Amino acid sequence: MRRFSQVFALLILIALLTPAMPDMTLGAAEADCPNVILIMTDDQGSGDLGVTDNPFVKTPNIDALAEAGVEVETFYVSPVCAPTRAALMTGRYTYRTGVTDTWLGRAMMYTDETTVAEALGEAGYATGIFGKWHLGDAYPMRPQDQGFDEVLVHTGGGLCQPAGPPDNTYFDPSLMHNGERIQTEGYCSDVYVDYLIDFVEENQDGPFFAYLPFNCPHAPYQISDKYKTPYDEMDMEPGDFPQIGQVRKTVPGNTSAVYGMVENIDDNVGRLLETLDRLGLTENTIVVFLTDNGPNGDRYNCGLRQFKGSVYEGGIRTVFYVRWPERLEAGLKVQEFGAHIDVFPTLLEACGVDSPENVAIDGRSLLPLLEGRDVDWTERMYFAQWHRGDYPVPFRKFAARDNRYKLVYAVETPENADWASLPLELYDLQNDPYEMQNIAEENPEVVRRLAESYAAWLEDVGQDHGYAGPRIEIGTPHEEETILTRQDWRGTNASWSPQGVGHWDLSLAESGRFSIRVEAAAPGQAATAKLRIQGETLELRLEEDGREYLFPNVALDAEADLRLETWIERADGTAYGVNFVYVERIE
Repeated sequence: MRRFSQVFALLILIALLTPAMPDMTLGAAEADCPNVILIMTDDQGSGDLGVTDNPFVKTPNIDALAEAGVEVETFYVSPVCAPTRAALMTGRYTYRTGVTDTWLGRAMMYTDETTVAEALGEAGYATGIFGKWHLGDAYPMRPQDQGFDEVLVHTGGGLCQPAGPPDNTYFDPSLMHNGERIQTEGYCSDVYVDYLIDFVEENQDGPFFAYLPFNCPHAPYQISDKYKTPYDEMDMEPGDFPQIGQVRKTVPGNTSAVYGMVENIDDNVGRLLETLDRLGLTENTIVVFLTDNGPNGDRYNCGLRQFKGSVYEGGIRTVFYVRWPERLEAGLKVQEFGAHIDVFPTLLEACGVDSPENVAIDGRSLLPLLEGRDVDWTERMYFAQWHRGDYPVPFRKFAARDNRYKLVYAVETPENADWASLPLELYDLQNDPYEMQNIAEENPEVVRRLAESYAAWLEDVGQDHGYAGPRIEIGTPHEEETILTRQDWRGTNASWSPQGVGHWDLSLAESGRFSIRVEAAAPGQAATAKLRIQGETLELRLEEDGREYLFPNVALDAEADLRLETWIERADGTAYGVNFVYVERIE
């Protein structure tokens, strides 16, 4: 017994004198690193919140989140959603990433881009996305190819768009879960948060990074009567909203549905915050809330000019709230402007993770400002641009702002336009935040400086890849079959209309034989299905009611660039495109 006591005492002494070994299971991340939940809604405007003085919409949970956190009072995104998502994920202007638009192959991101999920995941964070990705549906551009461990997303830019099942809705939606299509039960926003709560519970020992990009309140405006009817019963008139800035003259007919969708989002944010409270994670979890662009309609927008799709403030300025009780002072207001490109470096610094090497980040970390530090915040510029097309046309629908002034040309321009001949608009945002007074004529040197800065920026961001879009890789072991949709096809005749005909840009690492199955609308008369790839055109006869056809054994040689085209040609000579193409390696 005495010998046991001596040995026990010796073990205790050794334990006290031996330095504690670090926890190596998390890589660079430590157990006390903050968790991160990044919430972004789709087509919700700055004015669609109670905290921004909307007298009708009910958002108590988001309001409380805003009041318990720090607000960046002027925060910029892109005029439309996919470009914002690319910049948010990478900290880089969207033109560098391959994403120039929202459809027709222009919303696929180059896979050499480093996402915040990849950076945090390599540092030991568990990573998950729940909702809308909109940066590529096929390998190698899926979220699981870009750093996310747990993935529950819809394809394309929306649940009811051509990238998904034709009968999909916001209720019981068909979604992609870790690469497999599943049928879910419940309203889409509820389903995302159900899965997110499971993810948080499974990773509560942390650290984790969860990205919650809701697809609401994007059209179509599908929401249960429980949420919509109370707003239908409200007597909403334009004069009932705050009369500031650019005052709206009508209340759009879809406003009740939008506000119902927003209230449902708020309920889900409440469920998520309650989960953090229950698990004791609130203090050391960073929760960020923003929206992806201006509102999807001409409704109350805090007096800002215009809405989604515009480079005026109403299209690119949104709310930005950050709650982190352990580090940030509740109620702090940041006066300096921020942007979506700042989120990547801000989160990495907050999490103690180094920025990836050899990656030029356009944004800057806002953490010193969020913490209220007295820092020398030097002059900066921000640029925005958007229009349909494969590449940006100089000075077409662009904006450039510095700490005070904003230069704008918000309409179409011809190719090779000379900025000096364009009626550019200049606004002093310090004194005119609602863009009411164009002062370009009185300030020609400011116009010149901002125009030349924009031109230099556009030249710079186009150097990374040019504007050739990313290619979908077929025949890989990462997915059983590659699904090609109208979301990602290209060409001058490509569209989402029944008459649209396009092609897909592909790559193939290894030669082989493939089964190519195609789904299309029934031709209604005798017709021929045609498939063109690698210089060869294959044909199949179709019956009047034929909706699906198979090219069972197509030999393809590996080469850098492939183009696949397939269409239906009726006996009367008319042609139309297909809906889905399924490409599977059979050898």
